[in-house]
Amino acid sequence: MHVTGTAPQPAPATSETRRAVVEVPHSTDPGKHARRFGLPVATALVMGNIIGGGIFLLPASIAPYGTVSLVAFGVLTVGAIALALVFGRLAARDPRTGGPYVYARETFGDFAGFLAAWAYWITTWVSNAALAVAAVGYLDVLIPVGHHAWSACLAALALQWLPALANFAGTRYVGAVQLVSTVLKFVPLLLVAVGGLFFFDPSRLGPFNASGHSAIGAVSASAALLLFSYLGVESAAVSAGEVRDARRNVGRATVIGTAGAALVYLLGTLSVFGTVAHNRLVTSTAPFSDAVNTMFGGGWGGTAVALAALVSMTGCLNGWTLLSAQTPYAAARDGLFPAAFARRRRGVPTVGVAVTVVLSSLLTVYNYLSGSAKVFDVLVLVTTFTATVPYLLATAAQLFHLVSGRSVDRGRLVRDSVITVIAAVFSVWLMAGAGYAAVYQGVLFLFAGILVYAVMAARRQRRPLETDTP
Repeated sequence: MHVTGTAPQPAPATSETRRAVVEVPHSTDPGKHARRFGLPVATALVMGNIIGGGIFLLPASIAPYGTVSLVAFGVLTVGAIALALVFGRLAARDPRTGGPYVYARETFGDFAGFLAAWAYWITTWVSNAALAVAAVGYLDVLIPVGHHAWSACLAALALQWLPALANFAGTRYVGAVQLVSTVLKFVPLLLVAVGGLFFFDPSRLGPFNASGHSAIGAVSASAALLLFSYLGVESAAVSAGEVRDARRNVGRATVIGTAGAALVYLLGTLSVFGTVAHNRLVTSTAPFSDAVNTMFGGGWGGTAVALAALVSMTGCLNGWTLLSAQTPYAAARDGLFPAAFARRRRGVPTVGVAVTVVLSSLLTVYNYLSGSAKVFDVLVLVTTFTATVPYLLATAAQLFHLVSGRSVDRGRLVRDSVITVIAAVFSVWLMAGAGYAAVYQGVLFLFAGILVYAVMAARRQRRPLETDTP
């Protein structure tokens, strides 16, 4: 695949792409606050974004389906690792910032690239809103804020704006916060994942299938919720332009981070299921705190876990806020997003960060005011659908390269083909499992994007005419 600045682009986008790249430099302020990530920080970015708020709340969200959801976790892990391997291969071919957007546009043209960027952007800011809602459940263990909608809403907003301020300070601070928060979050996770096995009681597991539907239907429905736990697989690929030796390190960080997160996820969820009684778990707002309290008695353990969970979620919001601006930045440099998104300061696309945190804040307020008792679940299912759009487009790009024979390693053809097919089936299955409501809302978001694309495409075609006018 090609590298920015030396590679020819697809015919429909060549002149426009060159113009956008010339007009907007890669970094407008490459000062001391901007720093490229090495393998440890890139891996921490992947693990930190995968292991965020999801794991701390999802055991309670999937408990109503029964232990059949553990089967979904296993299937999901296979699909997530296949997707991680696909991203690794694509990043080795084209190590530019933007991830799925870059792969879709380079392979299929402007509209596919825009669709990937738009859907991924929606995923990031809706995910931030969902993470903040999840974090409030653990903040409530420390400070009672969850009993009133406005206090919970204000707490969720504060949890979104603090990481945004860290992003405005520059990539140097983003990387530092990400590394520290990733290390700290493993304390409660490993405590429950490993220690919980010594307190495991099979009688607390509840029924195998409590959903009232078929086992396959229950697996699909619970997997749609669980996908939120694996969002972030693409983190290193999206930020490839900020990773040193990206052709090598992006793939390694993606696979190592995903495999490590999967191991912690499976052990942690199993331990929570076996330490917290099923009828209590389905109504829990802080299942890991409840698990530690069950293991050791009293409330000190749950308080400590709640504090660590907040650190974890804040770190995850920190990383997701950066990712939320990277894809629009890449699209803006190619003229497919408004030019303001291409402005960078201290290595961070500041306009993208600002717009994202405002949108996620508005969505948070709307969901609290709507009075929904399942705010987190609703937001998670919307991101499940929107995330599968760029995932599927990226997987389709890899499939295109394999079938067409472009830059293909013949010795790995069979293995890469099998992995790509698994990732594609996985993406389609999850899109179907998101449910009608999530697909309905997600499609509305996507259709709104088509109108934006129409405006941007018209502006790009008008520029050459204005340039040629005497």
